[in-house]
Amino acid sequence: GSDQWAFLAGLWHDLGKYSPDFQEMLLSTVDENSCIERPGRVDHSTAGAIYAVKKFGKRGRILSYIVAGHHAGLPDWQTAEAGNRSLLYRIKREDLLQRIDFSSIPEWLTSQPFPRQKFKTAKGHALWIRMLYSCVVDADFLDTEAFFEPNKTRLREGYPLLDELLPVFEMYMKRKQENAPDTPINRERAKILEQCIKKACHEPAIFTLTVPTGGGKTLSSMAFALNHAKKHRKKRIIYVIPHTSIIEQTADQFREIFGDAVVEHHSNIDVSDESQETVRSRLACENWDAPIIVTTSVQFFESLFSNRSSRCRKLHNIVNSVVVLDEVQLLPPEFLNPILHSIKELHENYNVTFLLCTATQPALKEEKHVDYHFEGLKNTVEIVEDPTGLYEIFQRVEITKPNNVHRPMRWEELASELVSYDTVLCIVNRRDDCRSLYDLMPSGTYHLSALMCGAHRTKVIGKVKERLCKGLPTRVISTQLVEAGVDLDFPVVYRALAGLDSIAQAAGRCNREGLLNLGIVKVFIPPSKVPSGYLSQAASIAQRVIADSEVDILSLQAFDSYFKELYWIQGERLDKHRILEDLSPNSELSFNFFTVSKKFRIIDESRYRPVVVRYEEGNDLIDQLTRYGSERWLLRKLQRYVVNLPRYVHEKLLNEGAIKEVHPGIFVQEYGGMYKDDIGFDAESSGIYDPDELVI
Repeated sequence: GSDQWAFLAGLWHDLGKYSPDFQEMLLSTVDENSCIERPGRVDHSTAGAIYAVKKFGKRGRILSYIVAGHHAGLPDWQTAEAGNRSLLYRIKREDLLQRIDFSSIPEWLTSQPFPRQKFKTAKGHALWIRMLYSCVVDADFLDTEAFFEPNKTRLREGYPLLDELLPVFEMYMKRKQENAPDTPINRERAKILEQCIKKACHEPAIFTLTVPTGGGKTLSSMAFALNHAKKHRKKRIIYVIPHTSIIEQTADQFREIFGDAVVEHHSNIDVSDESQETVRSRLACENWDAPIIVTTSVQFFESLFSNRSSRCRKLHNIVNSVVVLDEVQLLPPEFLNPILHSIKELHENYNVTFLLCTATQPALKEEKHVDYHFEGLKNTVEIVEDPTGLYEIFQRVEITKPNNVHRPMRWEELASELVSYDTVLCIVNRRDDCRSLYDLMPSGTYHLSALMCGAHRTKVIGKVKERLCKGLPTRVISTQLVEAGVDLDFPVVYRALAGLDSIAQAAGRCNREGLLNLGIVKVFIPPSKVPSGYLSQAASIAQRVIADSEVDILSLQAFDSYFKELYWIQGERLDKHRILEDLSPNSELSFNFFTVSKKFRIIDESRYRPVVVRYEEGNDLIDQLTRYGSERWLLRKLQRYVVNLPRYVHEKLLNEGAIKEVHPGIFVQEYGGMYKDDIGFDAESSGIYDPDELVI
C-alpha cells in the first residue's frame, strides 16, 4: 500500500499557501485559478517540497517531486535544460519556506511521521512516484471542480459496473452467433471465443492472443476481459489500439453493445455527434473513470511517461484493470524496451492484467546470447490452445513470391498486371508510390493514403466496401493504412516488399471470410526503395525469408525468426532515446521526469505539421475558424479534415501563401485547387517533396 505517501503528498502540496504573499494575492483577486503558477503569480508549490526534504531527508524527495510538480509538472532532478526549474534548484530556495507562517498551521499537519510503507523494488520508483502524483493531481482537480462546478461532479457519476455489462455482452454474442451463417470460418471463431472465456478464469498474468486476421479477436478479447474482470474483481477495461483509423471502428462496435459505458479517448471525436461524445464522456477522458476506455497507443504509453498533470491524472485508474493491447506487433521499436518495462511494472506492482493481441505475435520473450540480451516479457500465457493448428485452419490465401527478389518491377509493368483483375487491392510503402501507380490505372480506380484527410478516407473506404458487398469491380491503390482495422475483403491483393508483419496484414484483406477456395496474395519488389531506417531493415529481413522457397512466410515460426532478428539488429535502439537511463533506480532518487516526457514521443511532431484542408465540410469549418476563433468544439471537428505534411513542405507552402496561419499553430489550406477529390492533398503540384518523407 502507498496510502500514507499519497496522504502526505496531498497534505503538504499546498503548504506554500500559508505564506503571507499568497494570502495577500488571494484576497486581492477574484480569479478562481489564481493559485496556479503563472508569470507574476506566487510560487506556492516549492515550499511543501522543501519541507518534505527538511523533515524526511533524502527519502523526502519522493514527496518533493509530487508537491513541486502538482501544477507545472513533475520536474527533472537536475539537468542543464531544466535549470532553475529543476527540483534540486527549487528545494535549495529555503527563503520560500521561511515565508510560511507556521504558527497558523495546525500542528497535526506538520507532525506526521515518516511513512512505514516501502515500495517493493527500487527499480519501479519512477512509475511509483508517477502513480502517487496521479492520485494527488486528480484529487486536486476533482476537489476544485466540486467546489466551483458541482454540476460537473454529479455528471461523473452513474456508469454501470463491469459485472453489469457482462450479461449485456453475452446476449449480444448469443444473437450474433445465432444469425451468423454456419461456415468453417465462423465455427473456428466460435471456438476462439470459447477458449477466451475459459482462459479468463486463469490467475492474472500477461496473456497473449495469437489469432489469424479475420479470427474475431476484437470480440473474443472483450469476452476474455469482461470474464476475467468479473472473476478477479477488476475495475475497468482499457482497450488500446495503434491507429485512430482503427479506434473509431472498434469503439463504434463496442458502443453498439455497451452504449455510453464506452469512453473513446483520442483526437478525432466529432463533438457535434452526440452518439460519440457527451459532457460526461469528455469528463471521463480526463481521468479514465469509466468502465470501458478505448484509446490509442500514443495516448496510453505517452501518458505513462509524461510529466504533465493533465496527462498523468488518469494513471491511478489503470491500477487493477484489464488492458488489451491490440495489434501489439505495431509497438514502436525505438521505445520497445521502455514500453515492455512499463507493462511488467504495471502487472507486477499494480495488479494490471495485460492481453497482447495480434495475428503476428512479435518475439517478446527474453533472449540471451553472448553479445545480446533482450529482457522481453517472462511467463506470458497464450490463450489459444494450438496457434499453429489455428493458422493452418485459417489458411485462406496462396502467397506468390517474386521469382527474383532483387529485380524491381516497374510501375507500368505492375499497372498492366493489376488491370487484368476486375477486383484487386494493391498496397505500397509510400504516398508518392501510391500516386505514381494510381496515375497509371484506368478511371474508376480508388486511391487511399494519408494525404487524404480522415473524412475523405472514411468516405472512400465506405464506397469500396459497398462495391465489394455488391460484387462490383473494384480496384484500389493504397498505402499501408488499410492493413490494420479496415475490414476489406478482396480476392486478389498485391503487396510491395515490406516487413513480414505488413505482408501478413495485407494478406488479411484477402479472402477474409473464406468464401473462395484460396485468395491470391502477390508480393512484388517495387521500383522505389523502402523508406530508410526500421522499415528498410524489416524489408531486408523479409527479403531474405522470401528468397527461401521452403519457408511459409505466414507461419508462426517465420514470424518468430523474423522478429528475433529484427530486434537483434535494433539492439540498443530498442531504447533509442535512453528513457530507462533517465529513470534508472539510484540511491539519490534523481529522476528526469521532464526530460523523459519530452523524449517519449511516439509520433515525432517535429517532422510533420498539420494543415486543415478544404475538403467538403472542411471549407465551412475553415470559415467558422476565421469567424469564431479556436473554440474547442470547432477544433475537434477540424481533426477530421487535417493532413500532416513534412515540415519542409509545410514551410515552403507557408512562404508561398498556399497555406495560412489563421491562429497560433493552426494552419489552413488557402486555395481550393491543391486538394483533389481523388488523391487528396497534391504535394506534387508544388514540386517540393521528398519521397522518403511521404510514408503512409
